[in-house]
Amino acid sequence: MYNKNSLKADEFIDHQEVLDTLEYAEENKNNIKLIDEILAKAKERKGLSHREASVLLACEIKEKNQEIYKLAEQIKKDFYGNRIVLFAPLYLSNYCVNGCVYCPYHAKNTHIPRKKMTQEEIKREVIALQNMGHKRLAIETGEDPVNNPIEYILESLKTIYGVKHKNGAIRRANVNIAATTVENYRKLKEAGIGTYILFQETYNKERYEKLHPTGPKHNYAYHTEAMDRAMEGGIDDVGLGVLYGLSTYKYEFAAQLMHAEHLEAVHGVGPHTISVPRIRRADDIDPSTFENGIDDETFCKIVACIRIAVPYTGMIVSTRESKEVREKVLHLGISQISGGSKTSVGGYDESDYTEEDSSQFDVTDTRNLDEVMKWLIEIGYLPSFCTACYREGRTGERFMDICKSKQIQNFCQPNAIITLKEYLEDYAKPETKAVGEKLIKEEISSLENENVKQQVSEYMKKIENGERDFRF
Repeated sequence: MYNKNSLKADEFIDHQEVLDTLEYAEENKNNIKLIDEILAKAKERKGLSHREASVLLACEIKEKNQEIYKLAEQIKKDFYGNRIVLFAPLYLSNYCVNGCVYCPYHAKNTHIPRKKMTQEEIKREVIALQNMGHKRLAIETGEDPVNNPIEYILESLKTIYGVKHKNGAIRRANVNIAATTVENYRKLKEAGIGTYILFQETYNKERYEKLHPTGPKHNYAYHTEAMDRAMEGGIDDVGLGVLYGLSTYKYEFAAQLMHAEHLEAVHGVGPHTISVPRIRRADDIDPSTFENGIDDETFCKIVACIRIAVPYTGMIVSTRESKEVREKVLHLGISQISGGSKTSVGGYDESDYTEEDSSQFDVTDTRNLDEVMKWLIEIGYLPSFCTACYREGRTGERFMDICKSKQIQNFCQPNAIITLKEYLEDYAKPETKAVGEKLIKEEISSLENENVKQQVSEYMKKIENGERDFRF
């Protein structure tokens, strides 16, 4: 039986409830009266249930779909303004004992080069990332209790936070590692991680078990209940994600929203982020062998409907997507993107370069960070490396309260301006600096609070004089 307050995966992601939701959405996909009622509720900016959102996703009426896209763009602006947060993935190790059939790190792949970075190699990777301008990382590893134990992750986090190269520093390290114990989540919290990220891959239990035939990840319940253990361990910012293409997208969409509802019902805090990766080619993985792939139009609608249903969440799209697709979804709700990404172990430090490819997936958007920065500015966005909320304790329920009241812009807009100024001074090419400085002037002038405006202007001068790391 479906129960969003349950701590059992089979109950808060109840298979029959998902099927009933999809049937309801199919029956009402052209019900204009109901769709208008759902859109009217969505305009209150308090979100939608998984059933309501599924109706919008199924909607086939062209004019109503345009309303959905327009509303999604406006809700994104209301909560996150024109800011886009930048980050990069950092792969520490690709040793893995799981048999995931969609990932080249699966244990039976004997020809992909396996590598686990030493702390010295991690330091060089971090310096390379800092030299690009990054301040925020997402730590990635395969699941291997021998090669990648929790002690290795903790030591690596200490190394990452300890590197201070020129004006660079990693101020927030999010962690995407396998489901683990409450005790280990407490250790990650104590190590100062930002968000704990774990992709469900698919919520369809039967499909899940076929896609994960061997290894600890085969345990559907243990994996699906990981966020509850993370929150019990004190981590109050968690990030959800499914890998679109593994199962039917409407099933994944409804179930993911049920997971978000469950977290909010039980812990008072929904997902800090929701990622929307699509399966991509990699080493021995051919995405065409998965029959549930989705086209760009469907992908864009998924993003728009998630933004409407969970207006407070940060939405992430990676370099799996092309420049063209990323630009489309930026307008529909995405608030975080990666830039200049490498998905191989040791991919950033050129001194460690090897022709052996240990990438987890092929990168589609291959532009460097500065090119991404210039592009964002030119299409009307404010690139941000802000990590202030995390370091000021505005996490979990406190962050959600501020975000849902739309007061977050009082912090994020000035902090985004400050971090952009740091980037322009330390890392930008002349062309990027020119368009960036113009944007900063416009953004400062648009700040409504005169005290904040004056403080930001003072910080600008201090940054020009070599000082760093100011925040509201």
